[in-house]
Amino acid sequence: MKLLLAATGSLALACAAPAMAQNVEALPDGPDGEATVFDGNWFSIGAGAVYSASYDGSDDYVVSPIPIVQGKIGGVRISPRAGGAALDFVNDDSDGAKISAGVAARLNRNRASQIEDPVVLSYGELDTAFEVGPSVGISLPGLLNPYDSLSFNIETLFDVAGAHDGTLVSPGVTYFTPVSRGAAISLSVSGSYVDDDYADYYYSVPAGGALPAYQADGGWDRVGVNLLTGVDLDGNLANGGLALIAMGGYSRMLGDGKRTPFTSIRGDADQWMGALGIGYTF
Repeated sequence: MKLLLAATGSLALACAAPAMAQNVEALPDGPDGEATVFDGNWFSIGAGAVYSASYDGSDDYVVSPIPIVQGKIGGVRISPRAGGAALDFVNDDSDGAKISAGVAARLNRNRASQIEDPVVLSYGELDTAFEVGPSVGISLPGLLNPYDSLSFNIETLFDVAGAHDGTLVSPGVTYFTPVSRGAAISLSVSGSYVDDDYADYYYSVPAGGALPAYQADGGWDRVGVNLLTGVDLDGNLANGGLALIAMGGYSRMLGDGKRTPFTSIRGDADQWMGALGIGYTF
């Protein structure tokens, strides 16, 4: 598709984006042989809204505005991430398996704002983390039709802003396919693994508050599945212009992210997400 939402805590975005960017560029020419908007440099920009948990493990939900940015400029692919973006420097346009490799970055505002639970809020808002690190993946095209793909991606992000000072590893797998000339879908399954510093910052509970004290350790943090659908408003994904996108997802908190009192007492390990957006590609 021409654009992709970039704003939720769901890590399925991280594995879906490279598959979307490379596969829209492989869409066939128009019925009269006209070139697609993706033949050279292209760019998508737009906006939307996401309905998601107020923090990781919360059972309160909030609506937040989100930007939509994606494209390819000078051989560098730009893919959205939850709260950020990734750059792919490989520019692999081969007909077979396609490799992606570059750098990803995002702002992690978990428990930094929009905390709806007064008990959790009494422990204070946390600092915003700026996470940066390598992103690599491989996309295998043409499984069930000439334009679908199965993609694997993994990112390792490090906080460089002095918030949690930890590491987050996010593997994922995505299946992408057009369902018509004017619509496409993407199904993603992803997970995240965090180190002790990350877990301690977000999930440990200090003594002396309303909740039992808890010391969190690293490990598998969550696993989830997302379904993304995009529809071109003029019925042709390949020619640019306006498109609508909808995304729904479910994730399950794991390990100490599930056991922390912020989740087990005040929240819920089951996390839901929905998003709608509109964008323009040129």
